[in-house]
Amino acid sequence: MVMAVGSADTRKSAKIQAPTGGLGTEPQEFTLTSTKQDIAPGGGPGTTHDHLGHVVFITAAAAMGGFLFGYDSSVINGAVNGIQGKFGIGHALLAQVVAAALLGCAVGAATAGRIADRIGRIWVMRIAAVLFTVSAVGSALPFAVWDLTLWRVIGGFAIGMASVIGPAYIAEVAPPAYRGRLGSFQQAAIVVGIAISQLVNYGILQMAHGQQRGHLAGLEAWQWMLGVMVVPAVLYGLLSFAIPESPRFLISAGRIDAAKKVLADVEARGTDLDARVEDIKLAMRREHKSSFRDLLGGKGGFLPIVWVGIGLSVFQQLVGINVIFYYSSSLWQSVGIDPSSSFFYSFTTSIINVIGTVIAMVLVDKIGRKPLALIGSAGMAVSLGLAAWAFSHKTGSGTNIHMPNTEGAIALVAAHAFVLFFALSWGVVVWVLLGEMFPNKIRAAALGVAAAAQWIANWAITVSFPSLSDWNLSGAYVIYTCFAVLSIPFVAFFVRETKGKTLEEMG
Repeated sequence: MVMAVGSADTRKSAKIQAPTGGLGTEPQEFTLTSTKQDIAPGGGPGTTHDHLGHVVFITAAAAMGGFLFGYDSSVINGAVNGIQGKFGIGHALLAQVVAAALLGCAVGAATAGRIADRIGRIWVMRIAAVLFTVSAVGSALPFAVWDLTLWRVIGGFAIGMASVIGPAYIAEVAPPAYRGRLGSFQQAAIVVGIAISQLVNYGILQMAHGQQRGHLAGLEAWQWMLGVMVVPAVLYGLLSFAIPESPRFLISAGRIDAAKKVLADVEARGTDLDARVEDIKLAMRREHKSSFRDLLGGKGGFLPIVWVGIGLSVFQQLVGINVIFYYSSSLWQSVGIDPSSSFFYSFTTSIINVIGTVIAMVLVDKIGRKPLALIGSAGMAVSLGLAAWAFSHKTGSGTNIHMPNTEGAIALVAAHAFVLFFALSWGVVVWVLLGEMFPNKIRAAALGVAAAAQWIANWAITVSFPSLSDWNLSGAYVIYTCFAVLSIPFVAFFVRETKGKTLEEMG
């Protein structure tokens, strides 16, 4: 499901909201306008913007949903071994518990748009905050595996809703001259949420003397890891009462005066509010609601461009990025690294993810989408190949596992390099391409199909890794390496460069 609820403040703008497909990726509001139409009256460069501080606060509050999205998706990384030990489950069932949130994500993303159009963006944020809170409490105090899985699914609902509503709301309240920079708050919040979750996990583990099942105030360490999310979840809910409703929703609901008041609080001084309202109304009337039927017509059922979008989404997940964010702590422990150090390395890879994302945001409009994707694919292929080679030197079993010092160091460096190359390329580029590559008349529906493919691929990687690692950890990384290698000719021969092109030029 794709929700197109972007701010309709220009006459030649197109905004597409695409839900994310997993960790390391970004839900993004793609606002592509011609230069002249992008600046509303009173909002251009050099214009005094009296309310910018207020707008930044609103944006940051909405981006808390992105922070929770990253936090909730990644926090399970620190708890997997504790959960397995507590309930005595095998790797196959553990994988289902970890992946259960993805089912909720798909449903939450699919329904958030319709709910937001009915009751407003702010109420969707509040619902998501409640679901995050309930999920955190339930996950910290489960009776058995089945209800832990249920709480994970509920948390997934919230993740899916946050992946849609945050970028859409930000695009609708951000002044045109600042929309691009403010829109980046969501992705920044996601990667920061991932990093903070790993830092919190590491801190809790230290207090529990390095034991995931160590006791703290009557609960095991892994329970605290999952329960701490209550704090940002409650904060998210409270902040939703401090920010205004989207002017676009208010206009759609016939509350014109209320919409003008919000616009007056966020737009630059001198903006013609009546003209802005009319622009939004006009854009809403012009929106094309694409359907699944519009995507059909090619030899393989879908149009060729739709298959390219599906391929981008699938490759983004099949290189195994979510293995790092869901399983890295247990991964490092499985090759002989002690729990404390494994949690620290999970945190450092999250920091690398933040750095890579910033690099991508700087470069994507400078060197282009295809070159960045090709650089990332080559870097990931080499990094994954080195990791596969290093893991092949693992010896022993159970708690008596060892890797030679040289191979262990190479594995650590390769894993960090893999995250860096992914973050500076495919983590950002895929969503930029998906927002730009489809013709206007099929964009929303095509993005929905591509996003669905990404959820499915994410789920497949998540549930298969524990079994693959039991079979042969090095072999699992050989498979991810193959997908990274295959992504190079796919991008080179099938993906069109979209840098500098208008949406009209795309079809």
